[in-house]
Amino acid sequence: MEQVNPTRMELIKKNAQIKLAEQGKDLLREKMDVLIREFFHIMESVSKSRDELEIVAATAQRGIAVPVIEKKRVSKSVLERGYSIIGVSGRIDEAAEKFEMELDLIIELSETETSLKRLGGEIQITRRRVNALEQIMIPELKKQAKYIKNAIDEREREDLFRLKKVKKIIERKKKAAQQ
Repeated sequence: MEQVNPTRMELIKKNAQIKLAEQGKDLLREKMDVLIREFFHIMESVSKSRDELEIVAATAQRGIAVPVIEKKRVSKSVLERGYSIIGVSGRIDEAAEKFEMELDLIIELSETETSLKRLGGEIQITRRRVNALEQIMIPELKKQAKYIKNAIDEREREDLFRLKKVKKIIERKKKAAQQ
């Protein structure tokens, strides 16, 4: 335990620190609850997006062999796709459109997954802070406050004992002077 002065002023300071630390703990708990709710809300969104992505990917790949192509832009018009409208069937246009939709969904999904990772990290940091307050700081402050209170009580008992002893001495002197 760090060295503390066992004075009433120090006890008042420690009690104020304990109160502040407990308020901070409560605020951090509330923050963590909100973060967890937001995390699950985004998790539902990710789950829905993944389901939608799987459906779109399945319909895009149904019955068509597709080569792997690197794309810089996601959505393209029919003229930008690089083939003649007249020379290909409508199924190719449909497949291209579905794959573009799939890429859009992948981008959306990556954004929400990044949000989930950041929220998860913030939840861990907040949980560590709450634990540090609950398990280290608040108990240490309470221990110091108890030490100060005990020291003050001990001093008061000693002072009371001394006063009683001085009073007895004064009474003996009065009795001795009267005789």
